Amino acid sequence: MRAALDRLYDAAGYAAGACVAAIFVVMIAQTIMRTLSLRTGGTDDIVAWLCAAAAFLAMAHTFKHGDIVRVTLLLDKFSPRMRRAVELGALAVGTLFTGYLAYAGGRYVIESWQFNDMANGLIAMPLWIPQLSFLVGAGLLFIAVADELLRVIRGATPSYVAAIEARHARGDFTEDV
Repeated sequence: MRAALDRLYDAAGYAAGACVAAIFVVMIAQTIMRTLSLRTGGTDDIVAWLCAAAAFLAMAHTFKHGDIVRVTLLLDKFSPRMRRAVELGALAVGTLFTGYLAYAGGRYVIESWQFNDMANGLIAMPLWIPQLSFLVGAGLLFIAVADELLRVIRGATPSYVAAIEARHARGDFTEDV
């Protein structure tokens, strides 16, 4: 199960990276089209949807690899026992919030589908389609945070802490800047 979840988080991270690459392609194409006096309508809509998809799809991968902003300066001040308790509390609250985020996002996407909401921009598209990236990203983040909560409850080191320690062991402190 662990390997399957890690592959899922990695796949979402690659999908987010593909969205960033697609933003680059669309913006370069838009620049070339403007230079050639061609219409570029709708490219702003596409870039906006890709930005949202890149942000939300990357969240679980980023969290699991220790790249989301955390309060390590505060946590380092605690004893190991207290640090674990604070970590458990933070993960419990994070699980509740991300669970609600995924739930509310799911309801929002379903309502958009039920009411046949259409995008307001130049591209007429059912709004639930670009909203799916938000729902998938929020769902994966919920799974990732809940998974970490269960790991810490079982006494394991959180994977994001292990990832940071592994980077530091290699002499890589780039994420700490």
